[in-house]
Amino acid sequence: MRTLILLLVLITVGWGSLPWIKKNLPPQFNPFTPLSVTDAPGWMTRLKLKRLSNDPEACLDVMHRAQQAGFVSFSARPPVTGNCPLSDPLRIQKFGPVSLSSSFLASCPMAVASTMYVLRSREQLTRQQQSPLVRITHVGSYACRNIYHRTEGRLSEHATADAWDITGFQLANGQRLDVSKNWQQPSGKAQSLHSLWREGCNVFGNALGPDYNAAHATHFHLGMRGAGYCR
Repeated sequence: MRTLILLLVLITVGWGSLPWIKKNLPPQFNPFTPLSVTDAPGWMTRLKLKRLSNDPEACLDVMHRAQQAGFVSFSARPPVTGNCPLSDPLRIQKFGPVSLSSSFLASCPMAVASTMYVLRSREQLTRQQQSPLVRITHVGSYACRNIYHRTEGRLSEHATADAWDITGFQLANGQRLDVSKNWQQPSGKAQSLHSLWREGCNVFGNALGPDYNAAHATHFHLGMRGAGYCR
């Protein structure tokens, strides 16, 4: 009987605390606050990002708010049919002041994660007192193929536009950080690239780099599958 009373008391207290939680709990801990691309990294932010896969309307709302704030420029594209269909793809043109070597097609959750990653990467370089990030070179997101271009096996994350392959970064002072050339040297560029790769671990389900295998020697593979797998 005492256990039942205690349980009822806890439920009552918890229910009564909901208004305070909704109003005062920081976004990175608050399950009731809609995701924003400026939210701090953490398990709640990752959970909210995962939930967007099953809520296209909420996902698009995150992207529209991000575009209104000037963090990203994108357009909705018609559905893609065929062997690798996409129901609601988005075409990303740029991320605020950060331009791209080309626009790319992404699923909505991938677009949100990419926006968060670029924002945090730019902030990270600023904290390290480096020149601001102004351009990202990449080899795209969407590609209808199996993993490692195999003729058989599981579809790649690229087949659902849930992965983005980045080959390099350019800073405002003209310095370039190329994954294929600078992962190990010179030390300053290598340190910056390792930091940018680790930032991907805070946002994406998986972040794979040159240390993973030879197939990733030239780029970062940033994908939505998993829960923070980094290699």
